[in-house]
Amino acid sequence: MKQFRFSITIFTVVLLCTRPGFAQTGFPFQNETLRYSINWPSGLSLGEASMAAHRTEGNWSFDVSLDAGVPGFSIKDKYKSTVEGGDLCSTQLDRDISHGNKKSSERTTFDQRKRTAHRETTLPPNGGASDFDIPTCGRDALAFVYFARREMGQGRVAPAQKVFFGSAYSIKMDYTGARNIRVGDKMEVTDHVMISGKGPKSEFSVEVFFARDAARTPLSIKIPITVGTLSLELVR
Repeated sequence: MKQFRFSITIFTVVLLCTRPGFAQTGFPFQNETLRYSINWPSGLSLGEASMAAHRTEGNWSFDVSLDAGVPGFSIKDKYKSTVEGGDLCSTQLDRDISHGNKKSSERTTFDQRKRTAHRETTLPPNGGASDFDIPTCGRDALAFVYFARREMGQGRVAPAQKVFFGSAYSIKMDYTGARNIRVGDKMEVTDHVMISGKGPKSEFSVEVFFARDAARTPLSIKIPITVGTLSLELVR
C-alpha cells in the first residue's frame, strides 16, 4: 500500500520533459485538459488522473487531480499551482491530499524577489509552518511540467533543477531517442525520456513517452513498482 501511494505521488511530480524530435514555436497549453487512466501491471484500471492549464490575466494556473484506489483504500488528491511571467516562476502551490482516512492540506507561497518560500499546513490544524530558500525562478512540480513541455516544443532541453512539491526534489532527464508505442488502435512515434529524481527520503525513476505535437503531450508514463510497472495512459 505504501508503494502504491508513493507511485501515485510520483505521477504528480514527474510528467516532465526532454529533447524534442522537432522544434515548434508558441505556447499551446491555454485551456488544455488531459485525462489519464491509471492502470495496475495486470491492466486493471485503478482510476483516473487529469491535468489542466488555464490562462489567468497574463499569468497561468495549473491543476492536477487524482481519483484512484484499490479495495479498501482510496486516493483523492487535488493540486493547484499559480505562476507568473514568461519563465513560469511559481507564486503559490496548494495541495489537498486524501489517502484513505488520512487527509491533509497545505499551501506554499513563493517570493521570487526574496528567493524564499513559505510552506504552511492548514489541515489538520496546527500542522506547522516552515520557510526555505529557492533558486532564481523557483518552480513547483506542476509549474515545471509545463515549463519543461514548452522548452521541448521550442527545441530546448529543460535543465536539471530542484522542483518543489512539499519537499525539494532534484530532477534529471535523459533523452533516449524515438520510440514507437501503441496509442489506442494505432502506433505513434514518440520521444522517450528516462527521468530520475531524488528527494530527502526517496529516489525514483520513471519512463515518459511524449507525442511529437506542438504541445509535447505526455502520452504514456511508466512507473516501476515491486510487482511490475504502474502505467498512466492518455485517454482520447
